[in-house]
Amino acid sequence: MKILLVGASGTLGRAIADTLKHHEILAAGRSSADYPVDITDDASVEALFARTGKLDAIVSAAGVLHFGPLESMKPSDFAIGLNDKLLGQVRLALLGQHHLNDGGSITLTTGIVSEEPIRAGANASAVNRAIEGFVQGAAFELKRGLRINAVSPNVLSESWADYGPFFPGFEPVTAARAALAYQRSVEGIQSGRVFKVW
Repeated sequence: MKILLVGASGTLGRAIADTLKHHEILAAGRSSADYPVDITDDASVEALFARTGKLDAIVSAAGVLHFGPLESMKPSDFAIGLNDKLLGQVRLALLGQHHLNDGGSITLTTGIVSEEPIRAGANASAVNRAIEGFVQGAAFELKRGLRINAVSPNVLSESWADYGPFFPGFEPVTAARAALAYQRSVEGIQSGRVFKVW
């Protein structure tokens, strides 16, 4: 398969690329030398798909969220997650569907806080749940045998040093384990699913 992987340089993205290395991987992201993209910008995403040509799968491991106490959170803070992780991934799906071969797939990324809220994580909970709702609704409308799923990983072991204090009592998962759910989404047959890796 020819797979576009957005967020390929991140911890999760690198693990996904390694798991799917038996396919042709086009590594994209803000800092990508080969396929640079800003998922918050329509023109940038369109330019990306113009360069990639037809694809068999689109995988997103990208998206920025705002973490901070609700008491001091401003609408502009909350908009960070809306404009980046939510609309950025939705943008990849909406524009990308037209660049997929028949039977192709889209895989987006959410996270455990969609169902297990954490302190200072209201933006993350809202954004992740919205992505899951989009995936579940979009699955019914995609044409040509296209599929869409989301992967909801727990906090990653590799990121525990940075994010562990936000997740007291949570059991982290390795990026390699999380990456298996992306393989399941890309190579499997299901659509409209949220694959939980908790």
